[in-house]
Amino acid sequence: MARPWKERVFMALLGAATVSGLTMLVLVLVEATNVLLPADTKFGIVFDAGSSHTSLFVYQWPADKAKDTGVVSQALACQVEGPGISSYTSDPAQAGESLRGCLGEALALIPKAKHRGTPMFLGATAGMRLLRQKNSSQAGDILAAVSGVLSQSPVDFWGAEVLSGRDEGAFGWITINYVLGLLIKYSSGEWTQPAEETLVGALDMGGASTQISFVPGGPILDESTQATFRLYGANYSIYTHSYLCFGRDQMLQRLLAGLAQVRLSSPTAGLVRHPCYHSGYQATLSLASLYESPCVHAAAPLNLTQNLTVEGTGSPGACVAAIRELFNFSSCKAPADCAFDGVYQPPVQGPFYAFSNFYYTFSFLNLTSRQPLGTANTTVWEFCQRPWRLVEASYPEQEHWLRDHCASGLYILTLLLEGYGFSAETWANIQFQNQAGGTDIGWTLGYMLNLTGMIPAKAPAQWRAQSYGVWTAGVVFVVLTLAAIVGAAAVHLFWVQD
Repeated sequence: MARPWKERVFMALLGAATVSGLTMLVLVLVEATNVLLPADTKFGIVFDAGSSHTSLFVYQWPADKAKDTGVVSQALACQVEGPGISSYTSDPAQAGESLRGCLGEALALIPKAKHRGTPMFLGATAGMRLLRQKNSSQAGDILAAVSGVLSQSPVDFWGAEVLSGRDEGAFGWITINYVLGLLIKYSSGEWTQPAEETLVGALDMGGASTQISFVPGGPILDESTQATFRLYGANYSIYTHSYLCFGRDQMLQRLLAGLAQVRLSSPTAGLVRHPCYHSGYQATLSLASLYESPCVHAAAPLNLTQNLTVEGTGSPGACVAAIRELFNFSSCKAPADCAFDGVYQPPVQGPFYAFSNFYYTFSFLNLTSRQPLGTANTTVWEFCQRPWRLVEASYPEQEHWLRDHCASGLYILTLLLEGYGFSAETWANIQFQNQAGGTDIGWTLGYMLNLTGMIPAKAPAQWRAQSYGVWTAGVVFVVLTLAAIVGAAAVHLFWVQD
């Protein structure tokens, strides 16, 4: 016997409601899965080939970038064994081989499925800039050897090149402002950009060069000192300049060579009394070793085969006088907008972070707690006046750089105060740090942040379109389900009344 038409309609509507409801549930589950799944992670590798050593850093960031720039974090830092790559002039192949250990650590950290899509870059800084000036062929051989090793790795090798001083300074500025949350910040469930007034300046010092970078109070009058870039949807314009030969190692070489030249014409030509070395210190070195760097110039022909005996006198006043000879403070036509050696620089303003050798020297002297300028000056002078035997006894495991901390401390004070123009009042704006938020401060992270602007994102716009379509379909099925349920209820009511 055939069912009454009302029963058939009721069963059809009830089935439609069930199918529509189940479809809606599946759509909701699919969308929830999309929302809850972690974003795909991208990786990048950067080698920092400095003048005295090389470091490798691995960075990671979500593929769905924030305002076209990756939100990058440090995943690995590895110190390459041996000196900087510019030291391998007699064996360029070894420069490449020295990188294999840290590269292996990076490849072990990054999932194999990600290797081919991981960019890798090696940036050489002032040590290689100096070698390129001295012998461009040797510099080219070293870069070729490095590229030969890195190009064999399974990642996407972007090349090895010598960074310009301006790029080194600018990328360092990006790094410190990023890790401090001053370029982009996550707040109240969304990414926001802090006010530009909160940005900080960067003071970097390597072995061969030193950089200063900051946002000035007015327009930048010399385009060669201006760096511009776009990050997280905002444009930035900063002052930056790099001083080649004013890094710590080259400064120490120039300082000793200058003192030696004064003595070479005296009756005690083989003896150099060094006011920046502690009293009681003595060492012998070859004169030729002082003139290997393009930063050191001989005032007259010298007999480079002779040796020098260097004795410390522990005289900080005479040390400062010798350090000042490394600068040309009289070449500035407009002192208000000039640092030294005739280089344009607007007045410093705002807070600054000083890292690398700025930090290493002041950390050794326990001066990284934002002590007043008077305290910093007194501490350095008192350290310089300590006899060498007491200094050696106090720091038995730090002999390599021990003799140089006096000169480095007085050099930093001279550079910051007389060179860059900080005062007793603005000194309080300088923080000496080498890490922030668990991330090393340097140019490499800034480079990677800038690089992520060129790497396509994981199409977040497409996700939004898919999300919109899924939820629209969900709403339609909700309406259909409710209509089917209401229709079934109405048919059932009439059926019962009959």
